[in-house]
Amino acid sequence: MSGLHADPLARFLLAAALVVLLSHLLGGLVGRLGHPPVIGEILGGLVLGPSALGGLWPRAHAWLLPEEVTSALATTAQLGLVTFVFLLGCELRLDGGRAGGTAVAAVAAGGMGLPFLLGAGLAWAAPGTLRGEHATDTAYPLFFGLALSVTALPVLARVLVDMGLDTTRTGAFALLSAAVGDGIAWLLLTAVLAVGGAEGTGPVGLTLTLVALLVAVTYLLVRPALAALLRRVEAGGRGERLVMPVLLAGAFGYGGLTDVIGLHPVIGAFLFGTAVPRGSVLVARLHQQLQGFTQAVLLPLFFAGVGLTVSLGTLGTGGRPWLVLLGVVVAAAAGKLAGAGGAVRLIGMDRTEALRFGALMNCRGVTELVVAGIGRQAGLISDAGLTVLVVMALATTAMTGPLLRLTGVAMRSPAPSPPTAPSPPSSPSSPSPTSRDLPKPLVAALTPLPPPSPLPAAVPDPSSSLPPLPVAVPAPSSPLPSSSAYRPTSERAAGGTPVEV
Repeated sequence: MSGLHADPLARFLLAAALVVLLSHLLGGLVGRLGHPPVIGEILGGLVLGPSALGGLWPRAHAWLLPEEVTSALATTAQLGLVTFVFLLGCELRLDGGRAGGTAVAAVAAGGMGLPFLLGAGLAWAAPGTLRGEHATDTAYPLFFGLALSVTALPVLARVLVDMGLDTTRTGAFALLSAAVGDGIAWLLLTAVLAVGGAEGTGPVGLTLTLVALLVAVTYLLVRPALAALLRRVEAGGRGERLVMPVLLAGAFGYGGLTDVIGLHPVIGAFLFGTAVPRGSVLVARLHQQLQGFTQAVLLPLFFAGVGLTVSLGTLGTGGRPWLVLLGVVVAAAAGKLAGAGGAVRLIGMDRTEALRFGALMNCRGVTELVVAGIGRQAGLISDAGLTVLVVMALATTAMTGPLLRLTGVAMRSPAPSPPTAPSPPSSPSSPSPTSRDLPKPLVAALTPLPPPSPLPAAVPDPSSSLPPLPVAVPAPSSPLPSSSAYRPTSERAAGGTPVEV
């Protein structure tokens, strides 16, 4: 392709167009095959890497990706990464687990603890394949154990919807446990980067002190200021156009601050995202708009940035690196299935539900790529280690669909419709199936309150054939009886008789 001449901007735009198009085409194809579409989207981003375009058409790879284009893709990938993790922080919800907090924490610990130990053990056993050039003896195994223990919260939410599990108690519990695990994982990643001295930082104590100070300022000053701004904008209807720039500037600014402190920029973006007030209609609308552009454009470019450093050739032709790859995939899957599934078995789930829960917690997807990319940038893992983690993320995410089908979830089931009338009380000898999905302490935490009972119609005298009389209501001047059975005039009783008020 030496006869074609184009400046770096043209080549960057061509590369970006190729990545975005292939990511979504492959995502749709993989989705039709019954797997999470994110697998195809990641593969579409990896198409520019040495194992794909570089191996099949080296001259095209060299023409399309000179050093200037590679640098631009890497910078754009970081922008997409910071935006994506900021949105993760905005989506983090831990308040739903207050009632069953002990069980959720125990399951999150089991689902992360066993994979963490297996990953740290593999890192200790195979340093020649996995260890990076700047890794310390402490940070390297801690990071690799953390990399095996994460669960992709956005991928999990998408799988739950695709498989019809988003309205079940098992799905709700899995999503809540993944949210708790996500928060723990980012805290541990912050500590590992500080211990590892990433980015050439100073003493660990100084780094952790600065992080603690930033967290205090965030929740004591920044979060109340954001809440006051949103209240003023939503009450007055003015200044709405400024909210999006303020949120993005905060995410990017926090990313820059944590980078100066010596941590990865995504740590700051995630922290600022957790400070954005919940329950705002305006924030929800802006979040949806930003998420659409991020998933359509920025995330595929991040996948491309990772793909430029991922190559199966880094594993060589010897048998040992490939055995390490196989061991990492097996350890990652077995750790989640046994750790998360075993934890819910101990608190009362049956065997099928435990396997289903473990399969849900085994999907890693985008979050694994984020963590792996941070580790490679910090020098904690090698290029071969990055390739191993990317392949592991694709393999374990691809297992989710088949494992769920193995437990009887073959296709999306319709969401249950809300009850229109109260059902008669069930017999103690025949408990409802949903009450057995989770142990008793969690049923109360995840079950909504029952709807109020409808107003009963007047019951006629059995010995009389006269029609039932309407319910009599006292005059407004007299005190009403303490009953919740009365409703406004526009409503009707269960039998269809108007209620006069």
